[in-house]
Amino acid sequence: MTKPDEGMPEAGPKPETEAPDGAPPAEIAVETAGPEAVIAALETQVAALKDQVLRAHAELENFRRRAEREREEAGKFAITKFGRDLLSVADNLRRALESAPQDGDDAMRNFIVGVEVTERELAGVFERNQLQRLDPLGEKFDAHFHEAVMEVEDASKPAGTIVQVMAPGYTLAGRLLRAAMVAVARGGPRPNGNLDTTV
Repeated sequence: MTKPDEGMPEAGPKPETEAPDGAPPAEIAVETAGPEAVIAALETQVAALKDQVLRAHAELENFRRRAEREREEAGKFAITKFGRDLLSVADNLRRALESAPQDGDDAMRNFIVGVEVTERELAGVFERNQLQRLDPLGEKFDAHFHEAVMEVEDASKPAGTIVQVMAPGYTLAGRLLRAAMVAVARGGPRPNGNLDTTV
């Protein structure tokens, strides 16, 4: 019977991983390489480091611009909820003026003048805060700014023309705050001159 380790080739000597003086193989390769190879290796490292620096600088600049843009938008649209809550006040002032009697006594006329002054003051506040009123009567319907609540048969108007505004719309710094609620014409000539035959 042979012993378990008999017949097996003896393991050769382990390769040295370090130089006799303790230097790692990479340093040995650099020391033994020619000057052209060393220069090429250093140039490669410099190019890689330069690329990393440029990428880091670009990312930092993008972050700075994004933070600045977000800061500007936060300041510009900070009053969004407050402005939207005030729209019902503007609507009620307008309804009060439209429903007020035109032939009332002096007290009623003074009351109407007071409401008109209040409405103008509120409109001035809106304008100073970039809150713009949209009154699109006669304009072409735009789904980005208008909400059609009904269609009206009106052959004298091109199809899709706004013929009635039930509630004005508003934008805040160019961004839609509330769509205008409108009625649009149907059945009239389309802008290209063709008739709308849909029912």
